[in-house]
Amino acid sequence: MPLVLLALAIGAFSIGTTEFVIMGLLPEIAADYGVSIPTAGLLVTGYALGVVVGAPLMAVLGTRVNRKRMLMLLLGLLVLGNALSAVAPGFGVMLTGRVVASLAHGAFFGIGSVVAADLVAPDKKAGALATLFAGLTVANVVGVPLGTFLGQGVGWRATFAVVAALGVVGLIGIARLVPELPRPEGAHLRRELGAFRNPQVLLAMTMTVLGFGGVFAAITYIAPMMTEVTGYSEGSVTWLLVLFGAGMFLGNLVGGRFADRSLMPMLCTALGGLAVVLALFTLTAHNKATAAVTIVLVGALGFATVPPLQKRVLDQAHGAPTLASAVNIGAFNLGNALAAWLGGLAISAGLGYTAPNWVGALLAASALALAFWSIALERRSPAAAAPTAAPVPVHH
Repeated sequence: MPLVLLALAIGAFSIGTTEFVIMGLLPEIAADYGVSIPTAGLLVTGYALGVVVGAPLMAVLGTRVNRKRMLMLLLGLLVLGNALSAVAPGFGVMLTGRVVASLAHGAFFGIGSVVAADLVAPDKKAGALATLFAGLTVANVVGVPLGTFLGQGVGWRATFAVVAALGVVGLIGIARLVPELPRPEGAHLRRELGAFRNPQVLLAMTMTVLGFGGVFAAITYIAPMMTEVTGYSEGSVTWLLVLFGAGMFLGNLVGGRFADRSLMPMLCTALGGLAVVLALFTLTAHNKATAAVTIVLVGALGFATVPPLQKRVLDQAHGAPTLASAVNIGAFNLGNALAAWLGGLAISAGLGYTAPNWVGALLAASALALAFWSIALERRSPAAAAPTAAPVPVHH
């Protein structure tokens, strides 16, 4: 089991670096292609929308293909997309490369979540999910800052070439460490679609869109915010991203541990704290020390929502989790796309580089309101909210 989780975490690391490394390189890419910062932000939006579209499509394919082979196919797409981005002669080709790479994201985490959860007892699922997503958070501590440093020093194209190589490492890890996993019996599209009839599944996905979208509203424009408002140098963005990644890593561990004990209270606490911290970021961004502390808190509180939200979907879609799990990963990225777009609108409207923080605070507060609504519905109809399928098998 540890080796399988390690292989999944390696894949998650390469995907996480792909997704987040763009944040620290937006100014360089914008200057190279002669576009504005908000236009360059479309590389974030395009990736996120690619995840939203690709997650269900690839997950449907995943119900027909051996899970190990599907994971390998997805990492192959990741490598192809990053290689295309590295050599892109124009902004349109660069955007295409980002979209190709994004097709791997949702289904990899969706199928990987199902595999990780199947490895452990039901009361350990959130912890197993946290191990998978640890690869994503470590990418933000190590992969993204190093990629930003490389991109600012050598050129952003070198960063994407290295990220493509990371994808190859992840592909080898899956090939060697993940056992041959047969396609689950009874897996078919109609059964998978049936999970979406549960209103709790839809509520959880909407919380995902709004909650993690709050994080991306601020973090998408972290480089110009820190250089233009806070007064940090461009080189300092690397270390600020290390702080953000460290916060994500800690939040992921805490979220995974407490979600197994008390899922919804953990989720509400994280969402409420995130809304408050994002609102305060509008003020703390004007001071170097307070801005650095706030970045850690945004990462920690934002990623503390990830294991409980993913576990919530797996629990409520129990018995047909593959498509719902992948779609929820897409929901994270739909929130990312929505938040990046709204944050760009706020900047373009002349409200300044701190305006996206208010956008994020409102999104997180909306997710908290939905969490309370979900709890209220569950108390009214506990039988309808409880999983009805057979227990998750534990594989040894």
